[in-house]
This record gives sequence, structure tokens and C-alpha cells, in this order.
Amino acid sequence: MAQNTNRWIAAVVADSSGQIFDLKGYAAVGMAGDSLSPLRFSETLALPFGSELMYLPQRKPVLYHIKKKQFETLDRNPYQPLEPIFPVAAFNSPGYVATLMSAYEEESGADMLPLFSYGAVGWDRDNFRSAVIHVDRETRQDLRFMREKDVVAGVKEMQKKFPENRLRRHLETCALVYGCPAGKNFFLGRYEAPLPTSQSCNAKCLGCLSLQSGREISCSQERIDFTPSPEEIAEIALTHIQRVKKSIVSFGQGCEGEPLLAVNVIKPAIRLIRSQTDQGTIHLNTNGSLPDTLQGLLAAGLDSIRISINSMRPPCYNAYFQPKGYRFNDVMRSMHLAKEYGKHVAINYLNLPGFTDTPAEIDSLVSLLAGNVVDMIQWRNMNFDPVKYWRIMNKAAPSETPTGMKRLFEMVRRVFPKVKNGYFNPPKESF
Repeated sequence: MAQNTNRWIAAVVADSSGQIFDLKGYAAVGMAGDSLSPLRFSETLALPFGSELMYLPQRKPVLYHIKKKQFETLDRNPYQPLEPIFPVAAFNSPGYVATLMSAYEEESGADMLPLFSYGAVGWDRDNFRSAVIHVDRETRQDLRFMREKDVVAGVKEMQKKFPENRLRRHLETCALVYGCPAGKNFFLGRYEAPLPTSQSCNAKCLGCLSLQSGREISCSQERIDFTPSPEEIAEIALTHIQRVKKSIVSFGQGCEGEPLLAVNVIKPAIRLIRSQTDQGTIHLNTNGSLPDTLQGLLAAGLDSIRISINSMRPPCYNAYFQPKGYRFNDVMRSMHLAKEYGKHVAINYLNLPGFTDTPAEIDSLVSLLAGNVVDMIQWRNMNFDPVKYWRIMNKAAPSETPTGMKRLFEMVRRVFPKVKNGYFNPPKESF
């Protein structure tokens, strides 16, 4: 018998202890800005391995009453009226992009949510299902390939090899304390090794993972508190390049500021690496704020860059990144400069359903891609309180009706077939 893939999936909520359960007679709902959509089986995927479920305090779930065919906002379990209930969201694994966010209404004075993405999720028969698109199938950050005992063994090996290297010690904390997949991959000898360097930044991003000045949001990790020497950087990079095929070493990590501000150590480090090998991909994750500085790194041997972008419209870009001493035009100039040097250019596209998939945003993305300066889009979920982010963007530029993240993704693939879509930094062998 054919499976009904058009059926609703059940709503899930949580009680005050965090216990998650489904509600009979209600369908799960996703939101995109101020638009609501009940979730169907065909529009969701089984919850990706490694994803996490979270309940959202100070918020009321928005659900779809199947028999009444209407949306309802509940603060109590309809089957146990004395029991408060809360929305549930999915923080999806790397390589999956949310098409809808968990639907809820904030209570008055609700605190800011921590720096995660809050995807829509529901339950169907024997599985949680998430409203996502699978954009990258590489296992680079799949936890099933990162056994703790293997990471610890790699840490001990590097302790013996580089006992005095401060960057090695920093990466230990990343891998063992914060569970950073990039840090783990260095000690496991696979894929991409991180090279954090910069203590400072020239932007004040709303969702900065390593520095928050106010009390509303907690940092996800501590920022590096020293600047490694070129020699320390080169030791880590060369070790990774020499033992990993199609290896990548990358500046610009979540535990640092803007790497272009550490050019005085990055440029000589690149030269040290390239004086010993032409293997491996030397990559830079950056905000692209200082094109003249970037030019020096490109000339020194940098292979690729990835520039973080939430919007190609300056008012919306500025509202999120809050740049200090640079303009959006500088970011665009950096992209063009990298292409002039024949380098690979990707954008770290921070997206949120209800904003990213609106007509004006789509038009601005199409305009960028039509200019042939972007080789790859790395589709990333915006790790920020979705309702508050949408309000901030709506203030910067009035909102429009979203067309849907899946439709946007499919349009980009169809209209720009030469642009690669994915999640991870590629090695130069696949440029």
C-alpha cells in the first residue's frame, strides 16, 4: 500500500521539566517570519543524526488543530489543563538547512534565546522529523566518526610532538571542552584543521559566538586570549597537511575575532608553510572588511576565502554585522579581488526562513551570483533568536511574504549551475 506522504506530522511540546511528548489531534507548525505552515511528512526529513532538541521557555507553542483546521496558541496541555507546555525546536546537524523555524509566541518580556538555530520539528509514527534541506553529505562533522577515545589519543600524540606550542593547547580546549568538530578533526588527522589567531574584531555581530558585551546572550565559547606566532601556526598547519590527503587549514574560527586583523602573524605563517610544501589548501574565513590587507595574504599563498554574509542589502548587513571602520563595499571589493587573483570564493550565507527567502533578498542574492564572483554558497542556519532577528531585519528593511527556502535553494541550483552549494570548505583539488 502506498504511503501517504502528504499527511500532517504530529506536534511535539515539552513540559516544565523538559520532557518532550506529542499532542494528539494537533499538527506541528513551522514559521517563517510572521507566516505559519503546518508540517507535512513530504516537507520534512527524519531528524538528522547528531541534532539536538530544545524546549523554549517564556514562549507558547503555536499548533495546528487538525479537526478545526485552525492555528492555536496554547500555554497549557489541552488534555491536562494544569500542565504548562512549551515549544520544542531542533538544532539540526551541520549540512542541514532549516526551511521553517519552530512556531511560537513570546511571553511579555521574554529573554533572548541562546545562540542556536531553532528549526521546526514534529513526530511521525516512530521518528522525529525536521523541516530541513540536506545541502552537504560530507561526514566532516559527523559525530559518529569522532570517537572520544580517538580524539584523546590524538591530543596525547600532539602533546608529545609539540609540548610548547600554545596553539596546540588552545585547540585541545576547543576539542575536549567545547566539543568543537574542527578541533577534533585536527587531532583525528582528517579533513580541515582550524588555525585561530585573532583576539580582536572590527564588527560587532549580533550572533558573535565568542564575544557578547551585554548580559542578554551568553557566548558559546571563549575567544582565544593570545596571538600565536607564525612558527606555532606553521607547525600545526604543516603537521595536518603532511598527514591528511586533500587537507585544509583555515584561519577564521568561532573562537576568534577577525583574522584580517592578525595579518602580521598570518602572512609570515603562510609563507613559512608554502616554503616547505605546495600541498594542502590554506583557507581564510573572514568578514572581508580589509581588501588591501587581504591582497597581501592572497599574494603570500592563500588559496581560498569564505566571506560571511547575512544579506546583500547594506541596511540589513549593517544591522547584523554592525561594522566598525569598514563598509559593505569593502566586502564586495574583497570578493572581486580574490577572483582577480584566481582564488576560490565562497560566501558563508547566514540564512533565516522568513527573511532570506523574501523577494528583495532573493533579488540581491541573484544579483551577486550573476556577477560571477562567487564559486560556492555555504548555506548556514542563523544561530540567533529567530523572532528577534526577524524584527531587527524588518526594521532595517520592511518585510515581504517569503517564497520558501526550498524554492530558493532549487532556484539557485537551476539558474546558477556552476555555483556549488554545500556547507563545508572544499579542498583545492575540487575547486
